[in-house]
Amino acid sequence: MTSNISQAYPYSSETEAERAAAVDAILAAHEGLGAALAAESTPLDEGERWWTYHHAGCGGTLHVAGYAREKHAVVALCDRCGKTALR
Repeated sequence: MTSNISQAYPYSSETEAERAAAVDAILAAHEGLGAALAAESTPLDEGERWWTYHHAGCGGTLHVAGYAREKHAVVALCDRCGKTALR
């Protein structure tokens, strides 16, 4: 097993309100990210809690923002660097 396999495991969880606030803040802080997110994902269904993930690239936290259009995965946004990742 390689060392980067652990990066796909959940780091923690957050409530729907915490997730929505984090995603809104990330989108506001990174110009053009909202358009990229809309192009590569579909909206989430309702949930009480969502997983967060550690972003090894910059040390930030990845927050679930939608379902990937092309793959069976969720799209997550990094609160530090604004990059997207599939989980």
